[in-house]
Amino acid sequence: MDLGIGGKRAIVCAGSKGLGRGCAEALAAAGVDLVLNARGVEALEATAAAIRDRHGVRVTTVAADVTTGEGRAALLAAGPEPDILVTNAGGPPPGLWSDWSREDFIAALDANMLGPIALMQAVLPGMMARGWGRVVNITSQSVKAPILALGLSNTARTGLTGFVAGTSRQVASKGVTINNLLPGIHDTDRAEALDRDVVEAEGLSMEAARARRAAGVPAGRYGTAAEFGATCAFLCSVHAGFIVGQNLLIDGGATFATI
Repeated sequence: MDLGIGGKRAIVCAGSKGLGRGCAEALAAAGVDLVLNARGVEALEATAAAIRDRHGVRVTTVAADVTTGEGRAALLAAGPEPDILVTNAGGPPPGLWSDWSREDFIAALDANMLGPIALMQAVLPGMMARGWGRVVNITSQSVKAPILALGLSNTARTGLTGFVAGTSRQVASKGVTINNLLPGIHDTDRAEALDRDVVEAEGLSMEAARARRAAGVPAGRYGTAAEFGATCAFLCSVHAGFIVGQNLLIDGGATFATI
């Protein structure tokens, strides 16, 4: 399928690895030029080079922490008028509700709620003026059903979901859509870190920890960054203009909900 977005410009946050890279690769395959962000310079430049070689698109790199005002300013300076914005940031650490301080919650909100909101506030006016735009926020399945050990993530990402619910309806008439992708377990560094926590806490092997987690997914496996990215690219396409304010689970059926 021709996604109809060749030649458009996208900002992809946290795009050097994992789900962010999956989105960047899929957009590049559709002919989209990228402003690619990550904190680690080495991984970022390696990913950018691979995408340029594979897809022949322009890739501008911005090594910065997008959860900070300075990082977002650098990103927007490199890509001031994007047609597409994919927000993404690593999730906060797991833990127990009684252990978290105000500072822990503020850090989670900055990374996973206030940061994406600030980026949207920066790029939505231009998208609306041009009559076309796509925003995809990578959130979590936890906004549909809480993950008990990830209370900081539950809190921050649900707040972002509320902002998108209203804002998406306010900009849709200008040709701009905002939607959220809600990943379950995917074969990424984040999954490896979560599995390692299980290994250390319970004395399991990594293979046993992964097998147990996969057994809890109706699809029977971890997702891949490539299939996640393909879904992101579709939401950014010309075919998705009537999809507004939605929260799309990509979790292999792991979230048990009728609606």
